Amino acid sequence: MRALDAGSSRWRRSSRSTDNANCVEVAVAAGIVAVRDSKNPTGGMLAVPVPAWVAFTAAVRAGQIG
Repeated sequence: MRALDAGSSRWRRSSRSTDNANCVEVAVAAGIVAVRDSKNPTGGMLAVPVPAWVAFTAAVRAGQIG
């Protein structure tokens, strides 16, 4: 996997997130999806290959992960 530059990446939140900052943010770059806690953006991130992220989000939408 290639490294993701967290400082220059475009991080985004779900449009369903509330203003209280209790959500996750994601960034996509070079075949990697990075996920971090919006309350602690410098506290580290989880990076997974795009196909794994797509499978995860599909399972959530299908109600297989709750």
